[in-house]
Amino acid sequence: MTIDAARGTPRGTVAEPPPELVQLLTPDGRRVEHPDYDAVFTAQEVRSLYRDLVIVRRLDEEALALARQGELAVWPSLRGQEAAQVGSARALLPGDMAFPSYREHGVAWCRGVDPVRELGSFRGINHAGWDPREHNLHLPTIVIGSQVLHATGYAMGVQRDGAEDAVIAYFGDGATSEGDVNEAFAWAAVQNAPIVFFCQNNQWAISEPTERQSRVPLHRRADGFGFPGVRVDGNDVLACLAVTARALDDARSGLGPTLVEAFTYRMGAHTTTDDPGRYRPRAEAEAWLLKDPVDRVKTHLLSSGAADEAFLAEVEAEAARIGTDMRTRCRELPDPDLDELWDNVYAAEHPLVEDERARFAAYLASFEDVPR
Repeated sequence: MTIDAARGTPRGTVAEPPPELVQLLTPDGRRVEHPDYDAVFTAQEVRSLYRDLVIVRRLDEEALALARQGELAVWPSLRGQEAAQVGSARALLPGDMAFPSYREHGVAWCRGVDPVRELGSFRGINHAGWDPREHNLHLPTIVIGSQVLHATGYAMGVQRDGAEDAVIAYFGDGATSEGDVNEAFAWAAVQNAPIVFFCQNNQWAISEPTERQSRVPLHRRADGFGFPGVRVDGNDVLACLAVTARALDDARSGLGPTLVEAFTYRMGAHTTTDDPGRYRPRAEAEAWLLKDPVDRVKTHLLSSGAADEAFLAEVEAEAARIGTDMRTRCRELPDPDLDELWDNVYAAEHPLVEDERARFAAYLASFEDVPR
């Protein structure tokens, strides 16, 4: 067997046809039906989802600009993945807990997190920007896949508490190659944990394409662990909401975990330290531009008469105001007290930490004009 070095496809084998996507809104904005998801959305619900998509994209653009201006250390853009995040997050009930990775800015918006609080860690002024209990959104995780195991443990706790809530864990296609994720699948299956594994397959784990990570579509990984998996059009906000809502309902009803693969595309760089032009073809991104998650909802609203140009302009203006406010307040964030570095390392004081704090303070005191 030889391997095509360009894309990693085994030669001499017959490729399987691509699996069917659950889709309710086509790239050209047409509303279609799916036999397994008889979802009904009011015009107001679609308008509200469109507002989320536009605002989330604007906030992402503002944060990307801040990073390029040196106001943030780094920024992982979500462009292209807005529908996957907004659709899935709007399926959550208030008591459900979400565990993000580091790109779930749209989920944070939907859970009511002030965008400026999310920017704090990327600006280097705090370890995390919010109390997870306040928004039922766990803190971002940089270590690839570790949050999926944490989420599974939390879901097992929900189960043992007799609560009727569900848990959702967000991760990318690259994380499916990590041991933590596969261990989480095993634990969740055996324990019948009330969790939804939401994989945003943006097809590139930094520079590694999905076909070099798996010989089968990612949602079929669930088969080997004994729970259902489904692939949804990750650029279709209606389908993402419907599929996630069903999976969450199943979890709350005691039917156990579901793996949702949101098939989407990362339109920008992995982070602001990355150059995707070095490893992926431009034509690929141009093709996915025609499947833009925001444009298809806009087209649908206009063609169906559910909204007019005045509404679209109003949403754009609101998004601009929110984006400008975030940018201004981000630049006004005060530098942290350096002594805070030692806070919250342990739940209680620890002699080693206090010793390190004292020695660090003495070191700083040896300099003049050190900010405190």
